[in-house]
Amino acid sequence: MARNRKNQPAAIRFGPALKALLLCLAIGGFGIGYVWQQTQIDQLGRQITRRELTLRDLQEKNRKMAGLLHTLASPGWLDQRVRELNLSLGPTQPGQVWRLTEPALSSPPVEASASGSEEKLASTRPPARAGW
Repeated sequence: MARNRKNQPAAIRFGPALKALLLCLAIGGFGIGYVWQQTQIDQLGRQITRRELTLRDLQEKNRKMAGLLHTLASPGWLDQRVRELNLSLGPTQPGQVWRLTEPALSSPPVEASASGSEEKLASTRPPARAGW
């Protein structure tokens, strides 16, 4: 006996339609994902360009500020400003400088050498700078 389509299970009847629907969803999803990815790449490219321009501007400002600092810290310019502002500043006189001696560190007892004279131990620390 021949079977009718009406007698077939529902899964067999809707199988090809379900496959077509899933295929359309997959193709649509891939298409939307591709467009989103391209949009993200474009936005990131624009961000990179903007930040590179900002970086170049900041580097240029940094160079200008370094030149200004070099100029303002030069002794000639400072002397000129002292004269303009009548600050009556000048080089330090020897009597104005206080030299501080570094206190001696407690050293281990020194044993007498073979010649009978005592050895002097040198400090391992560098001497302090004057004027700091």
